[in-house]
Amino acid sequence: RNGMVCAGHPLAAEAGISMLRRGGTAADAALAVAAALNVVEPNMSGVGGDGFIMVYDAASGQIQVMNATGPAPTCATREAYLDDGIPMKGIRSVSVPGLVSGWLQVHTRFGRLTLRDVFSPAIDLAANGFPISRKLATSMADEPAFRTFPSSRAIFTRDGAPLAPGDVLVQTDLAETFAIIADEGEDAFYRGRIADAIHRCAEEQGGLITGDDLAAYRARWQDPISTDYRGYTVFEAPPNSSGHVLLQMLNLVEPFDLADLGANSVRSVHLMVEAKKLAFADREAFLADPDFVDVPIEGLLSKEYAQERMRLIDLNRAAEHVEAGHPWSHQTPRQSRRRVRITPDREDTTCFAVVDRWGNAVCQLQSLQTGFGSGLVVPGTGILLNNRMTYWHLDPDHVDCLAPGKRVRHTMNPVMVLRDGQLVLVGGTPGADTQVQSNLQVLTHVLDCGYDVVEAVEAPRWRHLQNGTESTVPHTCADELLLESRFAEDVPDGLKDLGHPVRVIGPWAATGSLMLIQVNPETGALFGGADPRRDGYAIGW
Repeated sequence: RNGMVCAGHPLAAEAGISMLRRGGTAADAALAVAAALNVVEPNMSGVGGDGFIMVYDAASGQIQVMNATGPAPTCATREAYLDDGIPMKGIRSVSVPGLVSGWLQVHTRFGRLTLRDVFSPAIDLAANGFPISRKLATSMADEPAFRTFPSSRAIFTRDGAPLAPGDVLVQTDLAETFAIIADEGEDAFYRGRIADAIHRCAEEQGGLITGDDLAAYRARWQDPISTDYRGYTVFEAPPNSSGHVLLQMLNLVEPFDLADLGANSVRSVHLMVEAKKLAFADREAFLADPDFVDVPIEGLLSKEYAQERMRLIDLNRAAEHVEAGHPWSHQTPRQSRRRVRITPDREDTTCFAVVDRWGNAVCQLQSLQTGFGSGLVVPGTGILLNNRMTYWHLDPDHVDCLAPGKRVRHTMNPVMVLRDGQLVLVGGTPGADTQVQSNLQVLTHVLDCGYDVVEAVEAPRWRHLQNGTESTVPHTCADELLLESRFAEDVPDGLKDLGHPVRVIGPWAATGSLMLIQVNPETGALFGGADPRRDGYAIGW
């Protein structure tokens, strides 16, 4: 009842709970977890990446979202990439890292402890090392960039040889970087010596990111978006996050009795997959940086629009092709269809959730994009840079086409659920385009079918892939519905009979690592579920 942390690694969860035991807030614990995850999950996230941070302030009952996603560099024009395309690795895959600005702004507003306090667990883990897990060892052995960049190879290999499970990974430069940020704040990263190191690295590697790009950046506070679902209010991050997709899917399935259809039954999975197709078609047509493109978010989230789109769902047959809808007809006149070009002001991913003794909560997703991001460590800093540029489109007619200073469409989407103004659920998951699909399944398991959070997180999971709607370049994939083998025996064949291209995967092989905390609003009791598909861990106090 004093607090809970659910995170992707037990050492990160312990870092967060230690802050709560010292009298810190959810924001203090969140920063401690975030920094520790940079150390113990270097393939997933870090200060060279970006993220979304959703904060619930119990005193005011308000939810705010910190958008810590960085834009494309000022020199990153579409034309600069036309000849060779956007690389998966290296300096030209790097967008402006936004995470540190978001971290520190959230802590300034909602934290109590000093930055030295909250960074201390991560500094200790980085300086003294920790034994790596089998999952991390496998990821490190599979990373080709470590053979390319000496600064990365020096940290993540032993003279070029992969580390084995149980080997101790030490990151002394990263420990020093954390100490600098703790002592000097945001300026050190964006305008000081860390920024200088990033700028030098980009120049030496032939990159596009500059010191001016870093100096101009500041993460921003935003209001969440939401929908009502069966008496609950579900909150999500606004564009450029894909959060609206989850809310659209909830609107589409709400008229159906999911409990009666049965959790993880043929009919319920079919319904949710068909809802996913409709929502993803809309995302592909409309979602981009709202500073550059008008996004009809009100229309997309209207119940009337959901009713209109729901009529396209055939309960007896899987749709082969789905077109975007017409949400503008459900949009109030205060938004137009005009695209706005502005002059810039000069998901792999991890997720965690925290609730403190006062009822404050944080759900945070942070990412380098794919595993180990660009694969490039900035020499002397221990910072792995992201490869977020790989989310861009180069088609000039695509809504998410690359432009200087524009923030790319993101899959990260933290979730909070309130009932009668009281917080009841906090959570989310990594997993790129799987995120909203996993969140839909877990939320409906809890809200419709009465699962507890552990049952919901551990239930068998599906993932739908649809060609042309994937986030990472080249934005193509096989059309498949992946089912964990723990589904009932009749489910794969039943879905095939409805026309779904089913492939059964391992029992715990679905993408993602869902972290979920449930709050009993009457007693304040906290219940946590951490996904066993990775190294997730929940600690309550």
